[in-house]
Amino acid sequence: MTSRRTALGALASVWPFSRLAAAPKKATSMGVYAQLGIRPLINFQGTMTTIGASKMSEEVNAAMAEASRDYVFLEDVKDAVGARIAKLAGTEAAMVSSGAAGAICIGTCACLTGEDHAKARQLPDLTGMKKQVVIQKRHRNGYDHAVRNTGVKIVEVETREQLGGALAGDTAMMYYLGGTSHDWEWETPIPLEECLKMTKAAGVPMLIDAANMLPPWNNILKLSAMGIDLIAVSGGKHIRGPQSSGILAGRKDLIRAAWVNSSPHSDSLGRGMKVNREEMIGLWVALERYAKLDFDALDKESERQAAFLMEQFRKIGLNVDKTPFDRSRRVHRVKVTWDEAKMGLTTKQVEQQLRDGDPRIVVLRSGKQGFEFTCFMNDAGDEKIAARRMKEIFAAKKA
Repeated sequence: MTSRRTALGALASVWPFSRLAAAPKKATSMGVYAQLGIRPLINFQGTMTTIGASKMSEEVNAAMAEASRDYVFLEDVKDAVGARIAKLAGTEAAMVSSGAAGAICIGTCACLTGEDHAKARQLPDLTGMKKQVVIQKRHRNGYDHAVRNTGVKIVEVETREQLGGALAGDTAMMYYLGGTSHDWEWETPIPLEECLKMTKAAGVPMLIDAANMLPPWNNILKLSAMGIDLIAVSGGKHIRGPQSSGILAGRKDLIRAAWVNSSPHSDSLGRGMKVNREEMIGLWVALERYAKLDFDALDKESERQAAFLMEQFRKIGLNVDKTPFDRSRRVHRVKVTWDEAKMGLTTKQVEQQLRDGDPRIVVLRSGKQGFEFTCFMNDAGDEKIAARRMKEIFAAKKA
């Protein structure tokens, strides 16, 4: 895994080293969570928004703190940061959004209104605009609410013929879900390359939700090389930028249109999806570092942690399996099950003891029985703590 020294050295070219050195030191008094009576967690769920998704680095925190000390024109920051992100993503343009969901929403708005301010003010009233977005039925998910809240009608398709018919109609955009979850019985009826060819021929832009396609960053470069019109990515998960940040990258005209439909424009549907200067700067700094990471080394460290957990859990007498990787990325998940009657412990009881113990540990439920330990963004040593706590829980029951 990339050391802190190496990471700081790589960051020196994009964020002045002297400013990092001058950043305020961490307070030695009682921390803010302790003051509120909140105990932090050790995360074996993965990049879940409900627990904060990821930890920002000291470099990002320092950059955001400095950015907060001066007034600037927000559009200047948007343009400068967007140009840096676009260069890293290999796209014509880019902007920082309020998470991947915010990127999907303002990206949809852009495809509906273009740079027409009057149309932007009109949303979600679609009078005079195209009124539907096409999605493959297998790609429907909770996050497509970010598409629907613009007022459009979702048209589900399952075949090439249906897609061709929908694209020839009143369709403003195609939404494509990139990557998949391992527990879906999921096959894409129409592959990305075919969808892109058909949308290009019809003159309909495609937006791909690529939030589930990191790591590595190279997946985003592949999408941009294909000519995807809009790419939406979360900035606050594996990139480790501000949790409320995201990226919308793609065609220059559509990024300009997305800006018309977003904050700080008070008459836009995206006004409430505010992104401040600190978040723009924080995401830029995080992405500069992320794009240069040794993803093979990160993967090996996660694999090592997963192998350690599997070995230790087998010693306890638990059933251990490795969950298959996602289609577009490698996430190491260790699935643990056991004979609840024989062990005298239910899944719910073990999960609760992990959550209530010291330290608190959260895991990912998997089916009706058992759960997964996701080794994805863990600190070195987290796996030893998890193994120890599981041994203590099952040993106490045997006693």
